[in-house]
Amino acid sequence: MSEETTELRKAGLKVTHPRLQILRLLEQTDQKHMTADQIYRALNDQGEDIGLATVYRVLSQFESAQLVRKHMFDDGSGRPAQACYELDEGEHHDHMVCMETGEVIEFFDEAIERRQEEIAHKHGYEIVDHSLVMYVRPRKSNG
Repeated sequence: MSEETTELRKAGLKVTHPRLQILRLLEQTDQKHMTADQIYRALNDQGEDIGLATVYRVLSQFESAQLVRKHMFDDGSGRPAQACYELDEGEHHDHMVCMETGEVIEFFDEAIERRQEEIAHKHGYEIVDHSLVMYVRPRKSNG
């Protein structure tokens, strides 16, 4: 039994060809954050006959089963943010989105995490979950 098959069953999902192919793609791609359209095109490029509606449906199921995380990053174009997905590997991290290239950079900073906890505590709360997205652009050089 493949690792993907085990993951799907553990998540309570029936093992189907589209689910296997989408999970494999997400696990094997170098691009960690992909839109449904990018996933659809990548599958087509691999010769898979999986429709865009199926990709959306499977991603929604994966999100419910906590196999993927859905993000709505603004790309600075003025258009509505498009959902992108990444595998939920259990490790918390935050994101920076380059407003010029659309590149998504993952990072983790212990000082930022600690400060967020302090702020929540100061206001009488504890953090259950959070998402930090910084929208950035390359610094202009002096010279």
